[in-house]
Amino acid sequence: MVRYELRRRLMSTEKHQGDLLDHFIRDMNTENFITEDFVVQHMFGFLFIIFDSISTSIALALKLLAEHPLVLEELTAEHEAILKNRENSDSPITWEEYKSMTFTLQVINETLRLANISPGMFRKALKDIKIKGYTIPEGWVILLATSVLHLNSDKFENPLEFNPRRWKDLESSVLAKNFMPFGSGMKQCAGSEYSRVFIATFLHVLVTKYRWTKINGCEVMRSPIIRFPNGLHFKVSEKKN
Repeated sequence: MVRYELRRRLMSTEKHQGDLLDHFIRDMNTENFITEDFVVQHMFGFLFIIFDSISTSIALALKLLAEHPLVLEELTAEHEAILKNRENSDSPITWEEYKSMTFTLQVINETLRLANISPGMFRKALKDIKIKGYTIPEGWVILLATSVLHLNSDKFENPLEFNPRRWKDLESSVLAKNFMPFGSGMKQCAGSEYSRVFIATFLHVLVTKYRWTKINGCEVMRSPIIRFPNGLHFKVSEKKN
C-alpha cells in the first residue's frame, strides 16, 4: 500500500499537503540514497513506531493496572506526592520530578517487558559464528527473539506475572543482556528515553485526574505484535477532590 501510494504521487501532478511522504519525494530528487525501497521501508518503520509502540504499551498498562489495584495504589501515591510537593499543582512536570518517579519507571519497565512490542531484532552474521556445535554462516540473517529473553524464568521469577517491584532488586548485568524493549547496542531505538517520558507523563495525568474501570474485552494476543482482539473497554471518570 505504501509503495502504491508513493508511485501514485510520483506520477501525479497534483499538489499534496506537505506530509512526510511528500518530504521524502522531494528529497529523492537531490539525495541518491533515497530510493523507492528506502522510502517504503522507512514509512513502514515510522507507522510501526507511531501506532504500535507507545500506544500499545499504554493500552497494556491500563489493563494491567486495572487488574492489580495494589500496584495502582502505590503508583497513585507516588504521583500525588509529586503534586503535594509543588508550589503550583497545575505546573507541568519537570525533569527532576520525572527522575524521581522510581516506582513509575518500574511499572513502565515491567509493562515493556511483558509487551515485547517488537517480536525480535534482525542482525546479519559478518562472519561464521560457531555456537554449541552449530555454525551460523557468514551473511545469514539472525532473528533475536526478545520476547524469549523477557520471559526467561532463569532471570525473571514468575515471568508471566505483572510485578513491577521485581525491578527494585534486578542487577544491571541481568538487564543489559535480558531486557531489550528498544533493541541493544549501537542500533538501540533513539526514542527509548522519550518513550519512557511519554508513558510516565501519561500515567501522571491519568492517576492524578481520572479513575477507570475495566468493563469488558482486554484479551491479549500476539500476531506477532500485541493485539487486543475484542478491544479495551473502560469506563473513565474524572476524579473529584
